[in-house]
Amino acid sequence: MNISWTLSYYLGRQFLLVVLLTFAVFLTLIFTIELVELLRRGANKPGVTFGLLASMALMELPRVGGKTLPFAFLFGGMAAFLRLSRNNELVVARAAGVSVWQFIAPALVVSFVIGSFVVTVYNPLSATLATQFRQFEAKYIDQRTNFLALSSNGLWLRQADSTGQSVVHALRMSEQGVELFDVTIFLYGNANTFLGRIDAREAVLRDGHWALNDVWVLLTNDQPRHYETYQQETSLTAEQVQESFARPDTISFWDLPNFIQTAEAAGFSARRYKLHFHQILATPALLCTMVLVAAAFSMRTARSGGFIQVVLGGIFSGFLVYFLSDLSLALGLSGILPTLLAAWAPSVVVMLLGLAVLFHLEDG
Repeated sequence: MNISWTLSYYLGRQFLLVVLLTFAVFLTLIFTIELVELLRRGANKPGVTFGLLASMALMELPRVGGKTLPFAFLFGGMAAFLRLSRNNELVVARAAGVSVWQFIAPALVVSFVIGSFVVTVYNPLSATLATQFRQFEAKYIDQRTNFLALSSNGLWLRQADSTGQSVVHALRMSEQGVELFDVTIFLYGNANTFLGRIDAREAVLRDGHWALNDVWVLLTNDQPRHYETYQQETSLTAEQVQESFARPDTISFWDLPNFIQTAEAAGFSARRYKLHFHQILATPALLCTMVLVAAAFSMRTARSGGFIQVVLGGIFSGFLVYFLSDLSLALGLSGILPTLLAAWAPSVVVMLLGLAVLFHLEDG
């Protein structure tokens, strides 16, 4: 039997409304928690107001909310299917010859469309707001003065020292971020006056200083001088250099391929950026997987009864997805699993489980 467009529209609309309501509840909780945490961190910080912290919480909301979207589809989907079952709409549809696959097809279409929207529109918006949040966080909350950026012509790093500020440029760097090659350091005084530059073949980050090799020091008030080794003061640590790199979730899906190329050209490992790129790409599949799991538990309950089974099954499935995602992410970042496998494995594994249950319900 072919399902009518009217029934498809009705099922899709019911599913969408419940999922959006569930997601709205998640967003409200996230905003409240983020705001409370920012109020704690921003207490007694100069220039920090409630309005600023509230706007920062809103900036962070899309990024954190995006992580809960699969669970909104899982729990919202279970609520929608359970509601249809309790109203006997599922029973009537099955009696009319509508199969399980036809019944959940509208929800799958809605999930795929929303997943595609997340990849192409929501993610770039989330990345832009997350970048602004990091800038505000560094300026008002953490009050950091060290900033790092990657570009097509190498690595740029700004740092503070006892004489003012300096800007470090390097064409390449080691994967750990503690060794730079073809280095130029531009020196500035406290009034942003240019003091000179230092050119070095290599710079290694030590405790409290850069250890430079094959160095030319060119100061505005002195003659150029060459040194085999030279030390330049810094307040940076290796951990700060690593943390200063743009977080994957602050880079738009559309900008990630170019950023990956730039990072690899600079000698930095782009594994986590590649993994994040494929995780974003897998979003439509992951949302469809959540629909299959939601249908498997709620429709099984429609036959056997038991609201508690739906709740426990949903909680178990949520923990399973979370555990598999974290495990595959860790294995992918460590290089044990290939990037593609690490990004797509959770969706595929959970999808197979959902399909197995639905096949059993339909044919078993």
